[in-house]
Amino acid sequence: MAHASLTTPVGTLCVVEDQGAIIRLLWQEAPEGTEGSAVTDLAIAQLRAYFAHELIEFDLPLVVEGSDFQRDVCAAMSAIPLGHTRTYGEIAKDLGAAAQPVGNACGANPIPVIIPCHRVLGASGLGGFSGAGGVETKVSLLRHEGAAGLLI
Repeated sequence: MAHASLTTPVGTLCVVEDQGAIIRLLWQEAPEGTEGSAVTDLAIAQLRAYFAHELIEFDLPLVVEGSDFQRDVCAAMSAIPLGHTRTYGEIAKDLGAAAQPVGNACGANPIPVIIPCHRVLGASGLGGFSGAGGVETKVSLLRHEGAAGLLI
């Protein structure tokens, strides 16, 4: 597996690639002694562009490990445009599921930021966020994307 990291406004992020696809994003430095790859270099470049307001949509090879439902929820999150949000209930309705399992799948998103789980809100509030910094990081990402008006 290849790893690469960068410092961002929401902390240090590490992308992990396996067999030509990003499989994970972690809030940490790349492990010592690991090397990057062409795919992690591309992911780092796109994350830099995202945080510089120069990228609207990530275009990376991704593999979401987990159940078919997890992959379906991640696909639904990936379809939410920058600066927009949806609720757990809206995604649940689209998938013919209940909101709580959608929330659980959002919380288990292995590739946050790139798969924008921060764009999914509760029916009457922000909902949770499993990345470092919790809901404060979610708010920071939404502000960065210009969706902060939804929070006021």
